Amino acid sequence: MPFVLGSAAFELGYVVTLAAGLSRGDLSVVYPLARGSAPVLVAAVSAGFLGATTSAPEVAGIVVVAAGVLLVRGLHRPDDPVVVAIALACGACIAGYTLVDSRGIERAAALPYLWLVMMLTMAGYVPLVAVTRGTDVLRAAFRPVTLLAGALFFAAYLLVLAALRLADPGPVAAVRETSVVIAAGLGYLVLHEPVTRARAAGAAVVLAGVALIALA
Repeated sequence: MPFVLGSAAFELGYVVTLAAGLSRGDLSVVYPLARGSAPVLVAAVSAGFLGATTSAPEVAGIVVVAAGVLLVRGLHRPDDPVVVAIALACGACIAGYTLVDSRGIERAAALPYLWLVMMLTMAGYVPLVAVTRGTDVLRAAFRPVTLLAGALFFAAYLLVLAALRLADPGPVAAVRETSVVIAAGLGYLVLHEPVTRARAAGAAVVLAGVALIALA
């Protein structure tokens, strides 16, 4: 139960900081910064405090993935320092629940563990939204597209928990950040956003980092 409570606390922090960041800054700034910082924090805490055995190729791969994520975002954008701070706080929450879950999943089955974590997160987030933004906002949670997004989120993180049973949290967190590259690709195909050379290079760097981790 302590792992469930700890994971739910970090999950709540994640959704709060992500929502706060996106309400103030651009997706292309907040999401890559949060996702890019998370695997570096996971690797540092795992190796420095939890005694995880992380090989040199894995460390190199994690750093390369983080660098590629930031390259996808763009290195020369003038960012609001408050947005950057919120995004990094979001990355710390991602690292927090990843580390907690890597230990919690050793003591429970993945499906009930994740279900409890999500229920506790919702129990904390719904009243917070109702107080800060009004109950009318909660009606959006029952739209088909929102329900579909929630189901996909649940299924995706269930796969992450399965991966945490098989590998250390550092490499798992790094490979997850390929979602930034996928988001950039969908932005080009669906939203018709421009894909610059820097973004394309960043995608290639992320894939190179994943390859390093896979071959470690």
